[in-house]
Amino acid sequence: MDWPYALIGALTLLAASTALGLLWKARTGRAQTTAPGAPPAIVRAAELAGPGSVAPPLGERATLLQFSTEFCARCPQTRTLLVGIADAADGVSAIEIDLGARPELARRFRVMQTPTVLLLDAAGVVRARIGGAPDRRTITEQLAPLLERDPHVTAIG
Repeated sequence: MDWPYALIGALTLLAASTALGLLWKARTGRAQTTAPGAPPAIVRAAELAGPGSVAPPLGERATLLQFSTEFCARCPQTRTLLVGIADAADGVSAIEIDLGARPELARRFRVMQTPTVLLLDAAGVVRARIGGAPDRRTITEQLAPLLERDPHVTAIG
């Protein structure tokens, strides 16, 4: 192979991998809300219970449901963030599910990366989905509409 063709091939491969990396980075940590008119995905507390364990209670107003794995590098930071947000807001709970122990939930909720966070309303309907590590602003923006209905709800800081 001539070196000019090899150079063109290498540059093409570099450009394609850079474009894919930028696309992946742009989508990671962003909230995707459910489309209006789409059938709602509903999470029942009973399906989150592991074998021999009790179902974790969903929040009275909202639930931050995190899917993680043992080898996920960003999952501990995401857990800390979600627990902090849940503690600061009345009626909000944070639940973490280890997909290593519950692989059927990965299929059920189409989890392709960890962490993945589902924002559930009081009825367990999925209102937003965040693939990758979210930031505080993204979570609070998605959570605000669920909490603003009651003027007595504590503001999230």
